[in-house]
Formats: sequence, structure tokens, C-alpha cells
Amino acid sequence: MPLEYTGVRVRNLPRSIRFFTEGLGLKVGPSGRMAAGGHWQELHDPETKMILELNYYPGDPPFRNGDELDHLGFRVTELDTVASRLVALGARLEIPPFEEGETRIAFLSDPDGLWIELYERRSSDEPPTSRPGS
Repeated sequence: MPLEYTGVRVRNLPRSIRFFTEGLGLKVGPSGRMAAGGHWQELHDPETKMILELNYYPGDPPFRNGDELDHLGFRVTELDTVASRLVALGARLEIPPFEEGETRIAFLSDPDGLWIELYERRSSDEPPTSRPGS
């Protein structure tokens, strides 16, 4: 179960893209729109291959300092089994498994409230949170 990316919540998507690309050398990757609303943008570290996923939710949802870490994304092969194991270890199922395109996704929170996305790709290599697009 590799940790493939970290998703952070941003208040201004263009500003954050500029900050991480011009300031820290990350490269712009795929982007898209979430089925539930919002936009995501992947940024790739050319050296480590790690992915930073910027998540922007329009409409000024409540945002407090400390809300910046949106979630950690883990790619799994047996989503239901992994989710059950995590719940037995004290996680809380926040959003039950659902399908978006060729991907099954579930969100849990760890015992301290940190959100974790589990995603299981069915047959394609599309981005984990949504389909490509604007």
C-alpha cells in the first residue's frame, strides 16, 4: 500500500501553483474537477517523484488555520479489506466506498482525525481523485 501523494487544501489555487512551482521547483501535472465539487492539481517533484495534490473548494467553505492538510492518499488493491482493518484499529469511516470512473474511493479518519483516502484503480491510470478535466 504505497503512500502516493499528499493532498493539501489551498485558498487560492493559482497562487499555490505558482508558489510550489516557481518557489520549490515542482512540475505541473494532471488536474481536474472533483465529482463533489472543487478542483485538484497535481504537482510532481522531479527528483523524488512524490506528488503534492492541491485541493481547492470554491464557495468559501469554512477554513481555519491547521486545515491545510486535506488528506493522505494510499493506493490499495483490496479497498474493503483495508478499510475494515483500519476501522478495527480505531479509524472512522467518513465517506463509504464509492465509484468515480474506474476508481473506487473511500475516506476514513485516523484515531486523531487525520483524513485518509483509500483508492483502488480498476483498469486505468487516471488521477486518484477524479477524472481529468478543467
